[in-house]
Amino acid sequence: MQAVPRGRRRGAQAEAQGQAEGVRRDGRAEDPRAGARGARPQARGAGGVPKKIDSPEGGAALPRREKALAVAELSGLGHDLADLLEAAGLARSTYYYALAHPKAPTRPELRDRVAEIFGRLPNGVGHRQVAMELRAVDGARIADKTVLKMMREMGLRCGIRRETDYHRYNSYRGVVGETFENVLGRDFSADGPWQKMGTDVTEFRLSFGKAYLAPVYDFGSKEIVAHSISLHPDLAQQGEMLDMLEAAMPEGAAPVMQMDMGWQYQHPSFTGRLRGMGVTQSMSRKGNCIDNGATEQVFGHIKDEFLRGRDWDTFEEFKRDLEAYIRHWNHVRRQVRLKGLTSVEFREQALREAA
Repeated sequence: MQAVPRGRRRGAQAEAQGQAEGVRRDGRAEDPRAGARGARPQARGAGGVPKKIDSPEGGAALPRREKALAVAELSGLGHDLADLLEAAGLARSTYYYALAHPKAPTRPELRDRVAEIFGRLPNGVGHRQVAMELRAVDGARIADKTVLKMMREMGLRCGIRRETDYHRYNSYRGVVGETFENVLGRDFSADGPWQKMGTDVTEFRLSFGKAYLAPVYDFGSKEIVAHSISLHPDLAQQGEMLDMLEAAMPEGAAPVMQMDMGWQYQHPSFTGRLRGMGVTQSMSRKGNCIDNGATEQVFGHIKDEFLRGRDWDTFEEFKRDLEAYIRHWNHVRRQVRLKGLTSVEFREQALREAA
């Protein structure tokens, strides 16, 4: 075969020819000792067990106690213990210590209480909720990460909300009435209750049809201070919500209420009612749901903790259970931003301090 100049070799055929001639692709000659080094037999122990075993990814980080349990199981199948310990990289003393001291559960005295708190909602609660309840009610000295470790050992897991591209209900119909400036401008922080609030409407699709929740959410106390659950997102629902809000508002309160540009919030009956109550309207910009993000996140929690994986056959049953969850939100559910207090506890404490 006619030799091909080195600079003109291309592809698999040229590489095969170069290997036959002892020349690498970069033009340098092959090291004749490389094959000898590559063919060197692997070192083995007394029982023929390799002294070094390639572990799968993450195998090197396997805890010693788990290694000891694996060695004990293999030893019971007739394999030599000394060879197994050498292959696992365990000292004999470490092996027997691990077997004599099995891993104990974390804070076993609190396990029943953790299970009880987790089971308050159909979809469970997160480890921070459990930790705050243990500290506030039981007086336990325990960190959030310790509760998370306990829940993992017990197999308790609270699902994580995932964003969806499907947005169900949209009340925007253009400018059909009176609109207002975005007074809050995404500044949702409040020093106390009855200063800043938000409202919106969310939709639930269930076996009996659709249902709608219209809440009023206090940004200071994180409390749902008023709400209406209806089969129709109409002015009657807004009227019922405002009746509940007016009855709950303390004398002298003049909050700012954030809302989107939905047709209900532009209607003269709605705007006039709020003026009479001393509430200042603040409207999100068109297509900017983040302008009312404080209220939107409440819907996310409700659908995560209350709705996910559940269904109802009748509207009456759904309304009863959702109202029970709203009571749970206000009176039982503790929040980190309220320093472990419930919404009602925070509101009552703030009003006492202001008196």
